Amino acid sequence: MARRAMSLLPQWSSRVFSLELDGASFYFSLQEKHRGGGEVPRVFRGVQPCDRCYSVLVCSSDRIRRAKFYWELKDKLLRDLPPDCDVSPMSSFLPNVKDSLISGFFLKDSSQSSERLLKDLIRHDPVLVCSYLRGGDGQLWTQHLWSGPDSQRSQQQYYVVPSEAPECHPATLNIINSDVFYSFEEAREVMRKCGDIIPEAASVMELLPSGAEARGKPDFPVIVIEGLDATGKTTLTESLRDSLGATLLRSPPQCLSPLRARFDREPPLIRRAFYALGNYITAEQVGQQGMKTPVIVDRFWHSTAAYAIATAVSGPVCNLPAEGSEVYRWPSDLLQPSLVVVLTLDPEERRRRLRDRGQGKTEEEQELDHNQLFRLKVEEAYRRISGPACVTVDAGPSADQVLQQVRLLIRGKCHL
Repeated sequence: MARRAMSLLPQWSSRVFSLELDGASFYFSLQEKHRGGGEVPRVFRGVQPCDRCYSVLVCSSDRIRRAKFYWELKDKLLRDLPPDCDVSPMSSFLPNVKDSLISGFFLKDSSQSSERLLKDLIRHDPVLVCSYLRGGDGQLWTQHLWSGPDSQRSQQQYYVVPSEAPECHPATLNIINSDVFYSFEEAREVMRKCGDIIPEAASVMELLPSGAEARGKPDFPVIVIEGLDATGKTTLTESLRDSLGATLLRSPPQCLSPLRARFDREPPLIRRAFYALGNYITAEQVGQQGMKTPVIVDRFWHSTAAYAIATAVSGPVCNLPAEGSEVYRWPSDLLQPSLVVVLTLDPEERRRRLRDRGQGKTEEEQELDHNQLFRLKVEEAYRRISGPACVTVDAGPSADQVLQQVRLLIRGKCHL
């Protein structure tokens, strides 16, 4: 068993397991000794007598390898298992312990296919595999941790019992410098370690500033315009550039455009590091241009963080980290704008504008189109980010009216 897997075993019975079913999270925990009574955990209530249940959790100590393998494992399971095998996202964590979350999948299969595939995985890959067995009364379930490909049961069995939902969604334990980056050095280190597996990482490294020490404020104001796609950011930012005699910059910057499609195919850890570094490149440009003119920035760190948080935390808006959480804090080494404006728009009007555009969209932008819950989480994450906070402006009126409203905000805040 791999070293990382061995390190998890001493606290194994203290872990809570989370399973995503039909958009909702269900939790169970373990007991070393059966304490009698209790109900069957929800995840096992629909299991038929012929079904076999397994979990496979990715546990490499190298987080780049872990992220890549988890991403590839999902495709492998969906490709190699029969269509009637249920594959659901799963995770395990120690309550309130940062960076304790490990991710994987829960399998329910009536054939022998899963067992054969899992034996091959545990022989070659950084995974922990468990099987789940039903007791003779149909009520009692036990978990058995595989010790190797030829042994589907460990000597230690754990009794599976329902668990209450944790105070904070488990994804929040691993958000900092994994889903959202708060340090130039942390994001750069991820990109550096990708060099051996992603040739394009070298091109990103060449574009980075030498450092990201917190700079003094530019001589001129820096105004960031945020918002979902098709809320009118491009029209507004170009109008502000012309009316204020400002420089217009975008994040991610133009120099990263040829690389975006490549990194959009990568797992979240690598993709988020790429976009985080784009903010630092933009900040370098802002620092230079802000010594000569006002600067308008089309998207910045708020977008990077809001989309990442909304994607990482499944379920309803109430699952997001509480307002005031450290996940909403501005990175201490990233230039702070003078004013951040978030454009909002009625969802139907936004969809109409997107249809009129007919442009290709990222996976997250497609998710916004058909998932109202995801949109609500993104908008709420925008609202909760602090240092600087966002000022919301309704983008429904005409472009001229929106421009005038934002100009008033800039005059009041930035004296332009």
